[in-house]
Amino acid sequence: MTGSSKGGSVAERIDFLRSEISRHNHLYYVQAAPIISDAEFDRLMKELVALEESHPDLITPESPTQRVGAAPMAAFKSVRHVVPMRSLGNAFDRGDVVAFDKRVSDTLRGSGLTSHDGNVEYVTELKFDGLAVSLRYEDGRLVQAATRGDGQTGEDITSNIRTLRSVPLKLVGDFPEVLEVRGEVLMNRSDFDRLNQAQQRRGEKIFVNPRNAAAGSLRQLDPRVTATRPLRFFAYGWGEIRIRHDGQTEVFQQESGVPSMPRPTHAKMLDWFKEFGLPVNDSRKVVKGSEGLLDFYARTGSTRTQLPFDIDGVVYKVNSLAAQDVLGFVARAPRFAIAHKFPAEEETTTLLGIEVQVGRTGAITPVARLKPVFVGGVTVTNATLHNEDEIRRKDVRIGDTVIVRRAGDVIPEVVSPVLELRPAGTSLFLTPSNCPVCGSAVERLEDEAISRCTGGLFCPAQRKQSIIHAAGRKALDIEGLGEKLVDQLVDSGRIKSLADLFTLNAFELASYERMGRKSAENLVAALDQARTPELGRLLYALGIRHVGETTARDLARHFGSIDALMSADESQLLAVNDVGPVVGGSIIRFFGETHNREIIAALNDAGVHPKPEVKTAGGGQRLAGKTLVLTGTMPNWSRDDATRHILAAGGKVSGSVSKKTSYVVAGEDAGSKLVKAQELGIPVLDEGGLKALLEGA
Repeated sequence: MTGSSKGGSVAERIDFLRSEISRHNHLYYVQAAPIISDAEFDRLMKELVALEESHPDLITPESPTQRVGAAPMAAFKSVRHVVPMRSLGNAFDRGDVVAFDKRVSDTLRGSGLTSHDGNVEYVTELKFDGLAVSLRYEDGRLVQAATRGDGQTGEDITSNIRTLRSVPLKLVGDFPEVLEVRGEVLMNRSDFDRLNQAQQRRGEKIFVNPRNAAAGSLRQLDPRVTATRPLRFFAYGWGEIRIRHDGQTEVFQQESGVPSMPRPTHAKMLDWFKEFGLPVNDSRKVVKGSEGLLDFYARTGSTRTQLPFDIDGVVYKVNSLAAQDVLGFVARAPRFAIAHKFPAEEETTTLLGIEVQVGRTGAITPVARLKPVFVGGVTVTNATLHNEDEIRRKDVRIGDTVIVRRAGDVIPEVVSPVLELRPAGTSLFLTPSNCPVCGSAVERLEDEAISRCTGGLFCPAQRKQSIIHAAGRKALDIEGLGEKLVDQLVDSGRIKSLADLFTLNAFELASYERMGRKSAENLVAALDQARTPELGRLLYALGIRHVGETTARDLARHFGSIDALMSADESQLLAVNDVGPVVGGSIIRFFGETHNREIIAALNDAGVHPKPEVKTAGGGQRLAGKTLVLTGTMPNWSRDDATRHILAAGGKVSGSVSKKTSYVVAGEDAGSKLVKAQELGIPVLDEGGLKALLEGA
């Protein structure tokens, strides 16, 4: 049966697929225990999408296909919390914890709510470093999600929360009529690192830490952006719960004065939530008395670096719900719970100097060189300063006495100078104008805080990333060239530029780790296929800043050849669809770098010849089909000037002399290229000869 009847096999298959996909999402994102491959999961999702597209009357809001995100919102609506979202009081040392336990014990004394030895039973949990949210389920379906806000009123983020795969859109099991669950949205550190790498590649905002990234992702007005962010959710509390018994609805609220919750303890309530498919972190324990609390704190502190996400402390809650009711609330916080925060350890030392590091995407990051100081359990000699604007804002100078912070496993940072101890002769930091690794120009756009090296294809610090990008599916699509092999090729010195890839042979590739003969032969075949890419793919592969896949394709269609693009001026570039001053300037700067032109020439020499989109037309193409090599120093023209004129005349500039070379242009101090040209009988020109050639003489 192929009809859309809800009683037919199509509806049953859709229900089965939804159930399976939801189950595998839970296994992957909540239990971290997947039982099928990503490819198999994708097949299930693809089948469901196809069935729903052909039977739109069977689509429901709870379908896994509806997590992609709705249309952008104009603004977040306000949500009034039925039960306020309280904050917690803080404990910072052993004395605070002992005092908390004493207050609780004194209040509960004689109530029968302590153990036989007089100790209070607590449930201890991790204090997630994320964003607190409240999720409301009615009849098992997610109907609303909101931020904490001021505790009374938050923002409606339902469309964004629906994109989180760890949040069930529909509960399972014997769930309440209404369940308002509270918890934390966060981002794993590994996911955060990958997100920032992607942001850097796109030239977009870099997030400071996982909490900042989670908060920013969750508060996107366009849920489709949130859907691309690797967010996770853990439940740890509740607001309102309504349960129907024999036609009557019973209402439970954590501060309503009703102690007869569905489960008698906080720990058992969390176990109950897990039965509904809600994610609850398992790093919790039931302990007794202040000693039990402090032991949990110490053990968690010693192992926190092994957690996949950031925490900034632990939370203690009286376990008995009846005891929680007796203790009640004060102002904005409960008396039955407290957060014990890890200290952000700080020390002072001397800032000896500021150097810069070049990241894999060219980002120039200033690094403080410090007089060694013991902080956060380790000796620190280097600390991050983020960027030049941050250095100016903090007024940090070389020679200052500075405060250094190392909070847990976070990279040490310079917090501020101690102005009272500033000596005479301190100096300001200036971002270098040239890359310390490759010597290329360093640029910083007006709307960005980060300065960058412009030597993408050439700079050793960016070499691995540029090659991985170029080999990607949307670029040259070199199947079999993965990150680990790129690491080996670059680390061994075999690959120093993108062009070097096309000199690899199967015999040498087979000698690398995890590369058998067949894999090596397949990679060489993939490289051969990549020698004739579409022009747009090659332009995208070059990694020109601000030139994405679409812009690269538009440039290819407009100019028809890479030579024509390299010789284009700003007015010609601005004539291309969606190319503005920022993109145009980036293209001009990229091709203005001699080493970038040399690598493009080397690609040509290695047999990489893109398919032209259109034929280069018009007069003045006197050097069409000619390849020239430049060597030495000319009296009036720089090498860039000469290259620009040659390309404008339709010629090509190569970095090496071969039998295919048409002319060698030699200036003073010409080297081996001139000798090779003479050996091969290739015509040699000086600057005057080149100008005459360009003029058609």
